[in-house]
Amino acid sequence: MSATTQALRAPSKTLMFMEGRALHEFGAFLGALPLLSLAPRGDGHPVLVLPGLMASDTSTRPLRSFLSNRGYAASGWRQSRNLGLRDGVQHAMVDLVRELSDTHGRKISLVGWSLGGLYARQLSKMMPDRVRSVITLGSPFAGSPKATNAWRVYELASGRSADEEEDHSFGGSLAETPPVPTTAIFSRTDGICAWQGCMEKASATSESIEVEGSHCGMGHNPAVVYAVADRLAQAEGTWKPFERSGWRSMVYPDPHR
Repeated sequence: MSATTQALRAPSKTLMFMEGRALHEFGAFLGALPLLSLAPRGDGHPVLVLPGLMASDTSTRPLRSFLSNRGYAASGWRQSRNLGLRDGVQHAMVDLVRELSDTHGRKISLVGWSLGGLYARQLSKMMPDRVRSVITLGSPFAGSPKATNAWRVYELASGRSADEEEDHSFGGSLAETPPVPTTAIFSRTDGICAWQGCMEKASATSESIEVEGSHCGMGHNPAVVYAVADRLAQAEGTWKPFERSGWRSMVYPDPHR
């Protein structure tokens, strides 16, 4: 583990208290739907949306509904609450990726919120022949497991130590960039995860997009939803980094400032 990674700390109590913004962000999402309808439409390919810790498909329903309306075959993860990598969870996700890919005869995109984003990254490393792209929402893949305010909840829910060594049978190193086009969406005011650990290294096929908002509202934050739609709408094999020119520069800060 690098010195930089070790130095990351969980967000302050003030930021954690501000997670109540998630409710207002949902209201903003509903109010922004007419504008969000201007987001580019999809090409019908399947999109698997994975929920965060202690959350279920109910939490991702607004995002999946929006993506379905934009022309994607959006699916939840179909496993009730996400309580961590308990017995059978990994195999069920692998089987679902295969099912969606085979059913539609195409590669699928993976969108993962927080812990769900960690799963998405690892699945893409295991099955790059079936995964088209990966988008993570506030997922702490590049930091210490304890650089979050949720590690104790993770230990209670999963029965595993947050410091437990990575399971290399599930995609290898978390911090390693997936072998498919990858977008990491993060917020510097995230009250759950240290934002530095949610950023991806920039490369020809990977990027970070910064938004303003909470961790618990990531899945329905209007800026996040638009960015997800923009990234998914790219034709397979023609991935380009997110464009921040014009009005977008007022909504999406420079992540490398």
